Amino acid sequence: MRVIEGGVTAAKGYKAAGLRAGIKAGKTNKDMAMIYSEKEAVCAGTFTKNVVKAAPVFWDRDVVYKEGKAQAVVVNSGIANACTGEEGLANCKKEAQKAGELLNVAPEHVLVASTGVIGAQLVMDVVEKGIEMLVPQLAYGKEAGEDAATAILTTDTCKKEIAVECTLGGKTVTLGGMCKGAGMIHPNMGTMLSFITSDAAIDQKLLQQFLSEIVEDTFNMISVDGDTSTNDTCLVLCNGMAENPVITEENEDAEEFKAALAYVMEYLAKQIAGDGEGCNRLFEVTCNGAATKEDAKIISKAVVCSTLTKAAVFGKDANWGRILCAMGYSGVTFDPGKVDIVLESEEGSLAIVKDGIATDYSEEKATQILSADPVKAILDIHAGEEKATAWGCDLTYEYVKINADYRS
Repeated sequence: MRVIEGGVTAAKGYKAAGLRAGIKAGKTNKDMAMIYSEKEAVCAGTFTKNVVKAAPVFWDRDVVYKEGKAQAVVVNSGIANACTGEEGLANCKKEAQKAGELLNVAPEHVLVASTGVIGAQLVMDVVEKGIEMLVPQLAYGKEAGEDAATAILTTDTCKKEIAVECTLGGKTVTLGGMCKGAGMIHPNMGTMLSFITSDAAIDQKLLQQFLSEIVEDTFNMISVDGDTSTNDTCLVLCNGMAENPVITEENEDAEEFKAALAYVMEYLAKQIAGDGEGCNRLFEVTCNGAATKEDAKIISKAVVCSTLTKAAVFGKDANWGRILCAMGYSGVTFDPGKVDIVLESEEGSLAIVKDGIATDYSEEKATQILSADPVKAILDIHAGEEKATAWGCDLTYEYVKINADYRS
């Protein structure tokens, strides 16, 4: 597998566009994006488990689970189209119909996604005009992909995209992805909004299986603020234009494709965690020596979600008691007297806890390590052979400022 330049337009047959339609306040911010595949693609998706789901989640679940095929994605930022009742659902249909009409695609093969303020209705005159502007601007190439990746952002500070190549059955296959997310990040299915395109030829059910498995170790292992969004959506499209032998079962090609998809999803997940609202650094927590994989996931996620630990990372304070405390309330049973904790960054590695008690470590060295980006905490509970990693970020004053006036 090779990392290459690009995003959602890197794979064969995909065009994209991003522009300002006028949904967001201001005069310059892009706020609508579109992805289009020359050929119909099989699609897979994972969606929020929040009981309160945005209208686009309902629409996309129907497309993925009933149709299993898609050819276009329309995304807006600024308004989430969540808690909008029947009108919100009807507006999803209108978006799909408008895009389908202009692209000559069946509306049920058009996916839609929204992100932004909850409770506001989409202004459909603006949205439909945006779709009319997007279609003629659809283009191949890196710049078009970047425009789309920029248009889906809300409080993000940078676009998030990646592309990779792998070889399947002697054919070069490409996967490209983009995502957004900085706040209301505590997924329980997938990510905030993530879109992955590929020219691989693969069975739809197998694609869905792979996505559902990988999401558990990538997007479901990140957290910024503990809030699971109403709009969390991760979509994967594969149009088969690489002309590799169709992957219909788990074999060598399937494993290669799955590894590439996992790489893309982990990269995007870490980009989101590292760009948390107001954050200064990515915080990575690995739990080793667990009896089960689930135990390792629970412990690492508990630490990465701990408000006190996140604040300590911000303060560059090696307050290991907060880490051990979070491990203790995680719900996993372990022996505190066997716990080891190591801090790591590009500034070095430092064992701060051995067998549940503090080592004679240098506070000055610990602060130096915690000043770098990213920061890692490596935990070992010596209860087994399983491990897991979670990603989050520090908690800063800026996070409160951003969310105190989010709707302003």
